[in-house]
Amino acid sequence: MTYLAALLLIAAALCALMAGAWVVQQRTGNSGWVDTIWTFSVGTVGAVAALWPLGDDAPHARQWLVAVLALTWALRLGMHIAQRSKVAGDDPRYAAYAQQWGADAPRRMFIFLQQQALGSIPLVFAIFVAAQFPSAELRWQDIAGFAILAIGIAGEAIADRQLRQFRSDPANRGQVCDSGLWRWSRHPNYFFEWFGWLAYPMIALSLSYPWGWATLLAPLFMYWILVHVTGVPPLEQQMLSSRGERYRAYQARTSVFFPWPPRSDA
Repeated sequence: MTYLAALLLIAAALCALMAGAWVVQQRTGNSGWVDTIWTFSVGTVGAVAALWPLGDDAPHARQWLVAVLALTWALRLGMHIAQRSKVAGDDPRYAAYAQQWGADAPRRMFIFLQQQALGSIPLVFAIFVAAQFPSAELRWQDIAGFAILAIGIAGEAIADRQLRQFRSDPANRGQVCDSGLWRWSRHPNYFFEWFGWLAYPMIALSLSYPWGWATLLAPLFMYWILVHVTGVPPLEQQMLSSRGERYRAYQARTSVFFPWPPRSDA
């Protein structure tokens, strides 16, 4: 199987799985399951792609390492989103889209989820390319990639736990979480999610491996999605609507994405 053939198979698998996510969303009325299915889809297809043999040899150590990284990321994030969806119900971002689309919402949602599937191709392809680096022996870059993704997963888990603990306290109702990692970034969970995708360029980039440069699309795409499309913009709009001046003050003193000490003059 060539790299281009792998790209086509990855695209087909993601489109099929997100079509399944659309069916679940339509039948349950809970769009929160969309992100759960997306996460497990990316992780599963990525792990399978990582282990897929390009020749007759069995998967080597790097392929297994990258497959484990993809599955670990998917299990941590997927279980977190699933638990949140089970408790919170419909995702307000998707609910807003459905309200905006009106009677055409089912068709528009299907197209939206297929676009999401196609947009995820760079992520899974980065996993595949990193795993297929043409050297059977592990290098220091592989260990560094493992460390980067471990930091990303741990940082995102810590941010999620801090926010969950803040929201569980009745005294914080209507307040803005401004402690722990959330004091340094308005979206530390998004930052660490993006940071973890730097693992695959770390593993794959090499002057002797032209395909390795394709892995840079994964962190670039994730940054664009999180900061400019479906991450920060709709969430900040929602927080401004529900928290008002409290959130505006938080915006004034706190970095939007990259962790940074809060501004004391805000």
